[in-house]
Amino acid sequence: MQIGVPKEIKVREYRVGLVPASVRELVAHGHQVVVETQAGAGIGMTDEAYVAAGATIAGTAAEVFDEAEMIVKVKEPQAAERRMLRPGQVLFTYLHLAPDPDQTRDLVDSGASCIAYETVTSSTGGLPLLAPMSEVAGRMSIQAGAYFLEKAHGGLGVLLGGVPGVDPAKVVVLGGGVVGTHAIHIALGMGADVWVLDRNVDQLRRLWQQFDRPLNTVYSTRDAVERHVVSADLVIGSVLIPGAAAPKLVSAELVRQMQPGSVVVDVAIDQGGCFETSHPTTHDDPVYTVDDVIHYCVANMPGGVPKTSAQALNNATLPFVIALADKGYKQALADDPHLLNGLNVHAGKVTFKAVAEEMGLPFVDAATALAG
Repeated sequence: MQIGVPKEIKVREYRVGLVPASVRELVAHGHQVVVETQAGAGIGMTDEAYVAAGATIAGTAAEVFDEAEMIVKVKEPQAAERRMLRPGQVLFTYLHLAPDPDQTRDLVDSGASCIAYETVTSSTGGLPLLAPMSEVAGRMSIQAGAYFLEKAHGGLGVLLGGVPGVDPAKVVVLGGGVVGTHAIHIALGMGADVWVLDRNVDQLRRLWQQFDRPLNTVYSTRDAVERHVVSADLVIGSVLIPGAAAPKLVSAELVRQMQPGSVVVDVAIDQGGCFETSHPTTHDDPVYTVDDVIHYCVANMPGGVPKTSAQALNNATLPFVIALADKGYKQALADDPHLLNGLNVHAGKVTFKAVAEEMGLPFVDAATALAG
């Protein structure tokens, strides 16, 4: 199979779909890989490194899209990239379609088969291609929150871990999944007073066992959310409904009741955000203020640490890329129901139910769409 890797063009996105080591593995399986020039520059990988791994270098993204049977990316295709997709081509990347009607419509119109990293599942019920970036984003959320809590950056002027004789900051984590777990890990390590809210009692129990008494676990109700968000210095939004828009757990009215100078980091922003006051931001302009509450809503947080995150992502995606290339996408999807769960759009049809419902579009089961 001819596999294409374009340079990411989303604002401040430095990751790359395939690192040279992944290219070498694919070439060893008998495939051809074409990489846009400078695609790996953001992680310090030169065109020469890709050539040494067996890739060919294309001068433009258009050449990559024109030559490749499968496009492997990191972030959702931007409008210019979507126009280059064609019927029968495979796109394998993060999509986050639920809050993005323009992208959904363009992918449907393209006729391509679009497989979303974030809805591929595992035998244990996890999301193996979302997990590594959730780990990175969870850890980064505390770094970002601590930075913007500093007075010079508009915050309360609170040190996350406090000092002897002075209380630490109160950090509230909404959602105890992968993002939440890693946010908790860093926040506790910095000495913060950490509270996690979740509706899954088993997950709260696991977090209790993992972190022991320094962590405060709370079953999430409207009352609990209101009580803890209002008293928090830093709130991390980390809720997730796979493939669907994030629920709005924190209303604009509740934000108005928060402390002036407190900070919100909405990691769920890729799926629309879990604060009513959230809207996507970029690494160039990461924050804005609503009712004196600082909102950090960068939609590609792991792009800020591309060397770490590109490698972590490749570790997870490479086996699936190899399967798609070795077997052809139809056979690979037929053989692996967990990979099939990643198929969001195929040949003009929406094949992921939550996306179809969010957009008010007809839904066609993925297996049925492929058979058709």
